[in-house]
Amino acid sequence: MTNATRTLRAMLVTTALAAVAACGSSSPFGSLGLGGGDPVAAQATRQAARSQGVENVAVNRYLWAASLDVLNFLPIQSVDPFTGVIVTGFGTPPGGSRAYKATIYITDPALDARSLNVALQTRGGAASVETQRAVEDAILSRARQLRIADGRL
Repeated sequence: MTNATRTLRAMLVTTALAAVAACGSSSPFGSLGLGGGDPVAAQATRQAARSQGVENVAVNRYLWAASLDVLNFLPIQSVDPFTGVIVTGFGTPPGGSRAYKATIYITDPALDARSLNVALQTRGGAASVETQRAVEDAILSRARQLRIADGRL
């Protein structure tokens, strides 16, 4: 078994454990609620987007929900559905020992790998490319599951 296969398997197991752990949660945003997040960071994100000529970006709702589902072990610091940015703080996956921090950027309304950008960091620097790819794959798989469950193929 290659390292990439082991990493992918570990991320899928972690995702499954996180999904089971989230079953008792009342909100994927934790104590922040749907309108939560750091208002200063969210405002800065909106201003940066406006300065680049982007007023509102339509994001794929399945990618958005899947990102929150898969990375639900990370505390949400800022969410901005208008520009498609989710910023988290450091958190440790269930059964893991390394803490991660993520920035998710959903750039398009299409349910497509090109619409999703995930940047992962550890306390020691950037996470490996394999880990980032495994997280992106887990988010895309979950988004497809949500779309199928929604009945809109």
